[in-house]
Amino acid sequence: MNIYLLTNLVYIVAAVLFIFGLKMLTSPATARKGNLISAIGMLLAVVVTLLSKGIVDYKWIAAGIIAGSIIGAFSARVVAMTQMPQMVALFNGFGGITSLFVGWATYHVMTTFNLFTTTTIFLAVLIGGVTFSGSLVAWGKLATYISGRPILFRGQTFLNGTLFIGTLVAGALLLMNLQNGYSYSYAIFIGIIILSLVLGILAVIPIGGADMPVVISLLNSYSGIAGCAAGLAIQNNILIVAGALVGASGIILTNVMCKAMNRSITNVLFGGFGATITKGNMEIDGEVKPVSPEDTYFILEAASSVVFVPGYGMAVAQAQHTLRELGDILEENGSEVRYAIHPVAGRMPGHMNVLLAEANVPYDKLVEMDDINKTIASVDVCVVIGANDVVNPAARESKGSPIYGMPIINVDQAKTVIVLKRSMAPGFAGIDNNLFYKENTRMLFGDAKSSVEAIISEFKKS
Repeated sequence: MNIYLLTNLVYIVAAVLFIFGLKMLTSPATARKGNLISAIGMLLAVVVTLLSKGIVDYKWIAAGIIAGSIIGAFSARVVAMTQMPQMVALFNGFGGITSLFVGWATYHVMTTFNLFTTTTIFLAVLIGGVTFSGSLVAWGKLATYISGRPILFRGQTFLNGTLFIGTLVAGALLLMNLQNGYSYSYAIFIGIIILSLVLGILAVIPIGGADMPVVISLLNSYSGIAGCAAGLAIQNNILIVAGALVGASGIILTNVMCKAMNRSITNVLFGGFGATITKGNMEIDGEVKPVSPEDTYFILEAASSVVFVPGYGMAVAQAQHTLRELGDILEENGSEVRYAIHPVAGRMPGHMNVLLAEANVPYDKLVEMDDINKTIASVDVCVVIGANDVVNPAARESKGSPIYGMPIINVDQAKTVIVLKRSMAPGFAGIDNNLFYKENTRMLFGDAKSSVEAIISEFKKS
């Protein structure tokens, strides 16, 4: 069996492992195993590729493996769960810049260029550059190094469109120059790289922080498409397959996120969601009714059904473990306990699922938004812990609100709502929440973890 045939047979095995791993990632119960299976597939692909290429300098490969392992192990140890969204954004960016470098390297080593090779190099560089710089901006917004508000200016859409068309024209000029042997083709190539990086920045800065879950999944898709283009440029089958899988899954996830927010991808990219702090046309009626941990204990102790609705505030407070402890206590007290998860709660898709899985919350207790809304009117107590925009009744009640029409968890329809929150500040979208003023709502102010611990303490006293 020659090395070419062996390499492609291993690539097929790796591709199958990728597909099985990706399928398992769709469920919290199998996600870890799916991640491991996909990693094994990638390991096989990398090893067989290195063995089949005699020109590789293994000293540099070893140095890269050691450096990457150290950085990865360090990051895994020190990066908190609240910082995971920005870490994912960086990973997307690294995937993009890697594809750009592959395209750049291919440009240097190729001696003859045809339409297909030049086009794939161009796409790898363009999409990779946009992914890299756009992901850095998303990371800055999530890490609060850059304002989470949309950065808008007059003529922004026109400028973005002009730059994009200019980049396509530069790509056409590159192809013509390479085929005709003109000496200034490299200058055009560098110009394309610069334009792609600028496009990535300008594409993400007008997007508000509330749309970051959508942006992260979209950038993830971009990184896969860039990888697929790079694979086509160097004619590597497994890179083509892996890139296509990541690109397709990212697009599907982006579509799911958009549906969860009742918005189109065009509206996300160009709508400037969250650009202004507004109450819309919603009239704020009622008054805030603060409650103490002791009073909260009495409410929960008498409840036969309790639904927890987590949000980013739970991640900030690292309250998932204490929340699970409270849930266990309530079950021992005879209550039915469930955890309602909104698709875009937190700062990235699946953020809340990951946190609750870390706290060993049983998967069968996690309930999706559509399912919980069917029975929420019969729930005795809904405990909102760090969530804001995803439970805001303005999405149903205020046509002037930026989030009007967005599907939410209808916690205000429960018999009693307890909101754990530090203050009355608006959520990430910058929109006031009428839920806080509802007649059936009680506000438990303070750090979420400390508040839950205080409630647990009251249970233990009884």
